[in-house]
Amino acid sequence: MEHSIKILIVEDNVIIADDMQSMLEEIGYEIVDNVIVYEQAVEVLKNNHVDLVLIDIILASDKTGIDLGKHIREAYNIPFIFVTSNSDRATVENAKTVKPDGYLVKPFEQQDLYTSIEIALSNFNYSKKENSKEIAGAEGDAFTSNSVLKDSIFVKKQHLYYRIQFGDIQFIKADNVYLEVNTVDKKFLVRSPLKDYLEKLPKNKFYRAHKSYIVNVDHIDAINSKDIMINNNLIPISKDFKEFIISSMNS
Repeated sequence: MEHSIKILIVEDNVIIADDMQSMLEEIGYEIVDNVIVYEQAVEVLKNNHVDLVLIDIILASDKTGIDLGKHIREAYNIPFIFVTSNSDRATVENAKTVKPDGYLVKPFEQQDLYTSIEIALSNFNYSKKENSKEIAGAEGDAFTSNSVLKDSIFVKKQHLYYRIQFGDIQFIKADNVYLEVNTVDKKFLVRSPLKDYLEKLPKNKFYRAHKSYIVNVDHIDAINSKDIMINNNLIPISKDFKEFIISSMNS
């Protein structure tokens, strides 16, 4: 099951908000809603799945974007970016108190928006991994085209970032500098070393079956002394993996 990244826009200038929405939809993000005040944003967050929030600091309500940032930090585990025309020291210092995942000063271009969102998603995930120690040894640049959230991973395909549930990934094959991520009915190309990608995946489901393959053990249909079969694909296996599977079957 794939979903594009869902974004909530909180901006009280309707012209700017519509412009942002057009920019984001053109890139391939999905806009959950486009609201102008704190109270509306709180309601949308309560009733919808949102992956990231873009927040104007000054809103058409008594409560500011900084209040909303504080609410998100306390109630949700999602990143948010402040979008503002104020870059003075006092505003920035005030904004820093709620630890935003990005700070974008108007006016900006589509590329600025895209870059801010992708860095925010990726860094947010990276810091979550560091804090929780769920996945150790993450390497490489934090700005990548793949970022993990909860029970799924984001994978870029052309201009869209798809959300793929871990359970839907059957196997991953290394092909030079790319990985081929295979789901039941689709393939995605990802630029990453196989070892690094394995660290992003749940350890109780995904294993290195061979130097060029990661497999989801839930999808193994058959096994012999040299291969396993997943969805009619024959995948070679190492001696260690064969012993691991056999001992798992017998336990």
